[in-house]
Amino acid sequence: MRDLVAFLKKYNYWFVFVILEVVSMLLMFQYNSYHGSVWFSSANYVTGLTYEVDSKFSSFMGQGTANQQLTQRNLMLEREVAILRAQLIDERMQRDSSYVYDGQMPLLNQYKLIPARVISNSINKADNFITIDKGRYDGVHEDMGVACGNGVVGVVYMASGHYAVVIPVLSTHSNISCAIKGRGYFGYLHWNGGASNIAYVDDIPRHAEFEIGDTIVTSGYSSMFPAGILVGKVLKKGDSDDGLSYKLQISLSTDFGNLRDVCVIDDAAVRERLELLREATDSLNPQKK
Repeated sequence: MRDLVAFLKKYNYWFVFVILEVVSMLLMFQYNSYHGSVWFSSANYVTGLTYEVDSKFSSFMGQGTANQQLTQRNLMLEREVAILRAQLIDERMQRDSSYVYDGQMPLLNQYKLIPARVISNSINKADNFITIDKGRYDGVHEDMGVACGNGVVGVVYMASGHYAVVIPVLSTHSNISCAIKGRGYFGYLHWNGGASNIAYVDDIPRHAEFEIGDTIVTSGYSSMFPAGILVGKVLKKGDSDDGLSYKLQISLSTDFGNLRDVCVIDDAAVRERLELLREATDSLNPQKK
């Protein structure tokens, strides 16, 4: 307390000076219109600048959520386009246009996307892994397909409460059923290492008709992915090792080196097929029970 009194006595002239300056400034701005308007304009400028900076910062911080929403929307639109194209080819579309609404909506209702963010990724190993920030508590489980706004990413391998590990296309363990869009021929997607934007589709029949540049999508025969999810485009055509089928070199649509936002595909129809497949496998191998 004595130190405080001594401090005030030592600098009392400065305190009096500051108080008088504040009082004089208040009187000047209050009773002089010109000075008051200048102060008001300056204060408004500083306030506006502050709000602008705050707005830009808030917008920047919200980009993650916006990206997730865009990714989810892109996947939904791709799914809708694929299904609508299939329905247009169907002869029933020529007889009854209401079939789109009667048959399409149940399919879309079964299609649920769980947005997630990539927190760990690798592209330079023989068996790469991706870790995402969603797990069992968010509805993510093993064997669920994962995609981004540009196409297929991989399949959920393991899931904990809050995280999941994904086996991406860039893994020797990846094996996804794909088809040539609009032509119906299907094969299996795999990666041999090397460039992260190149993969291969095996087992395309020798009688298949297609062209370089044709689009590759998921076939719907997989127990993880519905039909129509983009995979890439055909770059080259070659022969399989046994010469009985074609081996296609594919330019992948997903940029795995710049992967941030993804969606886990939770499709009721896919889950039902997977459970049925497991039951069939167990029935054929009773010794494993």
